[in-house]
Amino acid sequence: MPPKMKEKGRKAAAQKKKKNSGAALRRDEARRAKAAKDLMKQRLQGLEVELERAQSETKAIYAEMSRQQQALQEKMAAHSKQLEERARGLQEQLEICQKKAKAAREEAEQALGERDQILAQLQAHVTDMEAKYEEILHGSLDQLLAKMRAVKPQWDGDILRLHARHKEQLHQFGLNPLDI
Repeated sequence: MPPKMKEKGRKAAAQKKKKNSGAALRRDEARRAKAAKDLMKQRLQGLEVELERAQSETKAIYAEMSRQQQALQEKMAAHSKQLEERARGLQEQLEICQKKAKAAREEAEQALGERDQILAQLQAHVTDMEAKYEEILHGSLDQLLAKMRAVKPQWDGDILRLHARHKEQLHQFGLNPLDI
């Protein structure tokens, strides 16, 4: 029987050993779990710091973009105002030029009208003068013709006498007037 006891003692030692090793395993597991927890806590803290930094950068970027947008809007508003003023000035210049062009056109039309009127008057005067000169010329020619008709018988007589005298002079010199 004594050998039986030995077996019981071994079994008890093995069970005791198993109990001790189970507790050690649990302690070891608890240490590992605590280490993992601490590691996770550190990672979480690092991520929170990184998140805060990212949020801070995002706020800074947003603020910068807002500032740039506002500056751009101010610049665009100033440029728009400048363009509106320039457009207004050009519109005023255009209106002035249109008024001047209209006045010049009216003046030119008036001058052309006056010129046409003067030309018509001159043409009428020329036509009137032509008619008067023609009347004077016809009257003068008629008077000349009447005088010539009145003088013609005398001239015809003078010519015949002159002709006869020349014929006689040619005969005196012995010339035949028909041969000449």
